[in-house]
Amino acid sequence: MSSIITIHYYELKPEVSEEEFEQTIKKAEEKNLLNLPGLKHHYFIKGIRGTRKNKYAAIWIYESKEAWEKLWGPEDNPLSKKEYPESWNKWEDEVLAPFLIEDPDKITFTSYEKL
Repeated sequence: MSSIITIHYYELKPEVSEEEFEQTIKKAEEKNLLNLPGLKHHYFIKGIRGTRKNKYAAIWIYESKEAWEKLWGPEDNPLSKKEYPESWNKWEDEVLAPFLIEDPDKITFTSYEKL
């Protein structure tokens, strides 16, 4: 079984305090809001060079494609937002939404299968 790695790209509103955004993410982690079945690791990162310098992203690593599909649905038939885990909807609606320029469920992302 190969892992699935998903990268979410976050675009903050211009008036957002980066410090407040980072602290809010840490608080959400402390509350175990991101403990999802099959999610092995997650990382919040900030670009230091290149086209995304000073911009944020998240890396999500799932134990298997099967675990990823249980959470989000198959590649060709993703689940709707109302079918997401409750904690993920809280993550998007209560934690991310106040900071991002767009709906957290519509951010740019890519999911990769580990070779």
